[in-house]
Amino acid sequence: MTTASNIVLTTLNARYMHTAFGLRYLLSNMGDLQNQTQLLEFTIQEQPITIAEQLLTQTPQIIGFSVYIWNVVEITQTIALLKQIAPDIILILGGPEVSHAPDLPAVCDDVDYIISGPGELSFPALCQQILAGTPPAEKMITGVQPKLDELVLPYHAYTDDDIQNRLIYVEASRGCPFKCEFCLSSLDKTATAFPLTPFLAEMEVLLERGVRNFKFIDRTFNLKVATSVSILTFFLDRMTDDLYLHFEVIPDNLPDKLKAILSQFPANHLQFEIGVQTFDPEIQTRINRKQNNDKTKANIKWLREHTGAHLHTDLIFGLPGDTLDNFADSFDQLIALNPQEIQLGILKKLRGAPLNRHNEQFQLRYNPQAPYNILSTSTVTFHTMQRMNRFARFWDMIGNSGRFHHTLPLILGDTPFQSFLQLSDAMYQRTGSSWKIALKRQFELIYLILRDDDKTDSAALQQAIESDAKRCQIKGALVFSDVSVKTKQQTGTANKRQLRHQAAS
Repeated sequence: MTTASNIVLTTLNARYMHTAFGLRYLLSNMGDLQNQTQLLEFTIQEQPITIAEQLLTQTPQIIGFSVYIWNVVEITQTIALLKQIAPDIILILGGPEVSHAPDLPAVCDDVDYIISGPGELSFPALCQQILAGTPPAEKMITGVQPKLDELVLPYHAYTDDDIQNRLIYVEASRGCPFKCEFCLSSLDKTATAFPLTPFLAEMEVLLERGVRNFKFIDRTFNLKVATSVSILTFFLDRMTDDLYLHFEVIPDNLPDKLKAILSQFPANHLQFEIGVQTFDPEIQTRINRKQNNDKTKANIKWLREHTGAHLHTDLIFGLPGDTLDNFADSFDQLIALNPQEIQLGILKKLRGAPLNRHNEQFQLRYNPQAPYNILSTSTVTFHTMQRMNRFARFWDMIGNSGRFHHTLPLILGDTPFQSFLQLSDAMYQRTGSSWKIALKRQFELIYLILRDDDKTDSAALQQAIESDAKRCQIKGALVFSDVSVKTKQQTGTANKRQLRHQAAS
């Protein structure tokens, strides 16, 4: 049973397994107001009216929302309900989506206060003023940047339920010294590390509480190699069979000291998120991305050959000046390095990101609705962008899923991007969708498409498909015939005729 709180901190996570790390920082730094503050998390799959009801159960005077690109639509709907039902509640917004005035979403018109930037100090101060009856006159409040060694760390705010069922986010540093224009971290002046000793003490407590999956959110984990080695050594000394660590790393900074510790980890205990984004030097210069491509490729190759780490690499399509051909070149170069995953991101407009200075010159046209995905540019048509959206979806389904271990090399051949684009187009042509295609049907469609292309030996293809299907424990025999497709279409037509006949009678 919940108890009433004067202050409620809330947000809508993309999934239940995610946790609102920033709100735990706010809760931990509420000072004298902490006993009056409640943290409630929801997901974007829940109904706004249900969320409003649960928030109002707390009878709060103040509700603070953390707003991101992925939840702004649902938060807007929830706030509209709250303003109708309980207009006296003070509503405060914070988060990246509302931190870059005057480029603000419409929901900002319906709330009382907006905190831009850090909130650990500014949110408690604002609540103190409101509860004391001396609220500030200005609506927009610039968040005060805290000194990291003065913050109360948030890890005690993870509940036992969080530890059992959710991702546990941690951070050893904040900020980023690099100025890649597509990223909001480019607005940071530098990266600053938390004091290492108290940070590792908190990690020790989390380990004792049963945490085995640590997701570091540092933008540049391997920026200061000595600190990275200390953290990795800490976990290596406490290695268990189920310990798993996720880091975001700079791809061209892998000195020997770091290699030495990484090579000591057993397989399947490390995951590295490696932002390549593009190998095109001209685009890199245009968006102020400093990346040594030769070192990047050498380091990814070394990680694959000398460690058991899982490599999650990122590419972005739609950057200013991007074309299908130069993106294909980046994709093919990355495929050759054999990472376990290639995340194909479609460029999105982030409020406040320096990349927006290119909008007119390169005719960057974005979806006006969140998540503000790119629709077309001066060098990429809307039709091509749609093809690439489907390519990314099918790549997740087939390339990244791990289900097509034997079949994927036959799909990619000597021209990986062009070959997979052809498969993507053919899959969409046959299904009319890039979503909700049954796994068994995926196997059958891939076989039919590649067989008809006459570039793959049918016997080798069938053997690879059947081997992968067995690994995935596909039930029922695969049907390697167009008859099944035609029969399904004919059955659908017959059913429609029967329904029309029943309606007429």
